[in-house]
Amino acid sequence: MRIVFAGTPEPAVVALEKLIDSPHEVAAVITRPDARRGRGRTVHPSPVKALAEKHGIEVLTPTTLKPGTEDGDALRARLADIAPEAIPVVAYGNLITEDLLSLPTHGWVNLHFSLLPAWRGAAPVQAAIAAGDSRTGATTFRIDQGLDTGDILATIDEDIQDTDTADDLLTRLAYAGGELLVRTMDGLEDGSIAPQPQVGEASYAHKISTDDARIDWTAPAEAVDRHIRAHTPGPGAWTLLGQSRLKLGPVEPVPPTELEDLTEHSALSALQPGEVHVSKKEVMVGTGSSPVRLGKIQPPGKKMMNAADWGRGLAHQSSQSVEGGEDEVKFS
Repeated sequence: MRIVFAGTPEPAVVALEKLIDSPHEVAAVITRPDARRGRGRTVHPSPVKALAEKHGIEVLTPTTLKPGTEDGDALRARLADIAPEAIPVVAYGNLITEDLLSLPTHGWVNLHFSLLPAWRGAAPVQAAIAAGDSRTGATTFRIDQGLDTGDILATIDEDIQDTDTADDLLTRLAYAGGELLVRTMDGLEDGSIAPQPQVGEASYAHKISTDDARIDWTAPAEAVDRHIRAHTPGPGAWTLLGQSRLKLGPVEPVPPTELEDLTEHSALSALQPGEVHVSKKEVMVGTGSSPVRLGKIQPPGKKMMNAADWGRGLAHQSSQSVEGGEDEVKFS
């Protein structure tokens, strides 16, 4: 089947690679224009563009798809020439107007990383982890004018592990979803797939801001753990120590088997939400329930480091006696 692929970030690369390796013909790629990234703010192509150019595939980079604009009209003319039978989409990042949706025979087919109608929207993987879901998956569906509301073509399931970060889960879903997208193209071509309407209650995963990633230490330990994993690696869960913003890696809620021992230690059993306890080997922080053990921490202007190393430096530099928690050092 003759297709045009639309996608931009790294998770879309896996799907494009699998489509290139499939019997389907990837005639062109639509992706976002080159953008400035990194400290030097140098211009870089999107990961999808870089892969397409490596394979000699034509790349289209319109700034907008709206009709009546130079970019939008040029894209319509080029797509009319290519005449794709389907346009698979993975995290493209641009609004597809209604007139374009009917251009390919089989429409625009989106790969979404949830089991729709659960977690429609921009950040389904993060939302599923933060909510404590035990199961998620990927869905291919035909794009319509709603927000991830189109008819479902195919799905796969994926368990969410207790230690999964958003990056861990998204990586697995990207590979499994890429294979699902190829199978969906196969089924559309041979007529074995029958689109089905979405069934069930919808939930929504809004785009995540940096403010959303701030840690609420009054939440239970399990919720703090999920929040941090859901925002790892980006935008990165963070907290304040005084006026300094610290980014945290995944934490470990103290296992129930340790809780009885901890209650015998007055400093640990009395930890208030956000209060930090530094010992020689570890750093504990109070939550709305039981403490959590920090794993890695990134102070301003520095790289991620082991929390125990950071804690020893804090104890050494501070005029407060953080060792043993006798004076309050508190995240907020």
